[in-house]
Amino acid sequence: MSLKNFLVLMTIVTTICWIGWITVLFYINPDGAGFIGQVLFFVSLFFALIGTFSILGFFLRVWFSKKEMVFQHVGKAFRQAFLFSLLIVGSLILQGMRIFTWWNATLFIICVAMLELFFLTRKEIKR
Repeated sequence: MSLKNFLVLMTIVTTICWIGWITVLFYINPDGAGFIGQVLFFVSLFFALIGTFSILGFFLRVWFSKKEMVFQHVGKAFRQAFLFSLLIVGSLILQGMRIFTWWNATLFIICVAMLELFFLTRKEIKR
């Protein structure tokens, strides 16, 4: 798959995810739907954020970094978008459970940062 096709497909899927999240937001009653409504809300938001941050991260990496090949930015941008989306949605879930405090947020941020640091410092296995 070419880079252009990937970006077009990612944009279309991200738009569908945002439409799905807006649909859940306006048409599903959280009191009536219960657990399933909350899961739909958080999952659709998670995928919409991943797509948005992945596309934005890719274009920011291409704009600021001229040394690497363009397609090498896709994996890093997607991984960081996943982790950042996990941080946002995880914080919202903790807030929904009324256990989101400053020390929980700090621990959550440290865990996500350590996971990203692991991916940044690991060595690639050459085949």
